[in-house]
Amino acid sequence: MPTKTLKITTAALTLALGLLASQPAFAGTQAADSSSDNNQAFTFAAIGDIPYGATEIAKFPSRIQDLNADKDLKFVAHVGDIKNGSSVCSDGYFSYIRSQFDTFTHPLVYTPGDNEWVDCHRANNGAYNPLERLDKLREVFFNQPGKTLGATMPVKSQANLGLPEDVRFTKNRVAFSVLSVQGSNNSLLPWTGLGKTEPTPEQLAEVEHRTDAVITQIHQTFADARRSNERAVVLMQQADMFDPSLLADATANPETVSGFRGIVQAIVEETNHFDAPVYLINGDSHVFAENQPLAAGSPWLGIYGSAPADNLRRITVDGANNAVDYVRFTVAGNSATGEDVLSWEKVAFSG
Repeated sequence: MPTKTLKITTAALTLALGLLASQPAFAGTQAADSSSDNNQAFTFAAIGDIPYGATEIAKFPSRIQDLNADKDLKFVAHVGDIKNGSSVCSDGYFSYIRSQFDTFTHPLVYTPGDNEWVDCHRANNGAYNPLERLDKLREVFFNQPGKTLGATMPVKSQANLGLPEDVRFTKNRVAFSVLSVQGSNNSLLPWTGLGKTEPTPEQLAEVEHRTDAVITQIHQTFADARRSNERAVVLMQQADMFDPSLLADATANPETVSGFRGIVQAIVEETNHFDAPVYLINGDSHVFAENQPLAAGSPWLGIYGSAPADNLRRITVDGANNAVDYVRFTVAGNSATGEDVLSWEKVAFSG
């Protein structure tokens, strides 16, 4: 694959930054309609970091069929990384995954991961300009902002800010917010595959714009949840901001995770002013986990300079070589509150 030229559109980025300052956060989008919810329990599924490599790519259609066969699911969330980090980020691959996504019979909510754009500067990924790959991802997967992939479910989108992948919706008094937060320190690592030793100005501008939009959506999600007396907030993203494998490095040098600091602070602030559970579902680190990453005494509090947020619970989905299951979440009926609202279990794929 030939090297792509550095061709991110500064004008488009400037326009998007102007829109962020001048427009309401979700202008011109179709609101998620929860009026059809009947106050009964429902389930949804989360997957991530799949498919990785030729073997899993071959199995991906059957994985989708397993999810389609789970008839009670109201939607499926893919929390990013549709390829591994050492394969080419080609148009053809994106088109193939989109064709597979189109076979979902449930609504599919997808947020891009770093492997499909941030890390595409690597030589074995095709030495692309990551910002060009991000534009292509939005063209291929978010060509109808305000609608999910698979079966159609309306969502509120930040398409007017140039981020159609950031979406929100509610079901049975549970608020869902899907955020574009990336690995590789939220896309701050230099593009070494393009010969860069420091982040480029265009790279930094993208990170600032996207992060500001994410933080805006977090605040808006909680403001609406408080106003509507929602029973829980569920955040979803690719990056594992509390990756155990990063803990030692981040303890020694908190700048290792500097790209996440503002997002963590927004989540902490809102969690501590929300009188109901908050859940964060992420991929990235590939090993299922369920914990309270910002509970009192957590080492991450010092790394992020954060107050405790005991009410935040994080769930990491299995991925990569561990992507042999999906996580099925159950939202209890409308009478349930507190920790009884959301429960989860791993469900093995059939083959």
